[in-house]
Amino acid sequence: MPNQINYTEACNNFDKIYEEAINSREPVVVNREGAESVSIIPTAELNSIIETAYLFQSPENVARLLDALQRVKAKTNQPQSIDELRKNFGLDKE
Repeated sequence: MPNQINYTEACNNFDKIYEEAINSREPVVVNREGAESVSIIPTAELNSIIETAYLFQSPENVARLLDALQRVKAKTNQPQSIDELRKNFGLDKE
């Protein structure tokens, strides 16, 4: 559960909130009475979320990603050399 703070506290302690978000890698939710809340989140975390959402827009890509995740968890992948990977993807220099 993200840390929550009210708007006045956030204004008065922004340095502390900034450091907390960076160090914990968790969002800090700022609540303001009568308004929508906002979150302070490290940019790298936001970019990761945006990238994940983009990758999951395609059902085919979702299937490939989940299949790859299952293979990793099952430890069924074998290490391959760069040359083997190039050959598998038709990138070999023949």
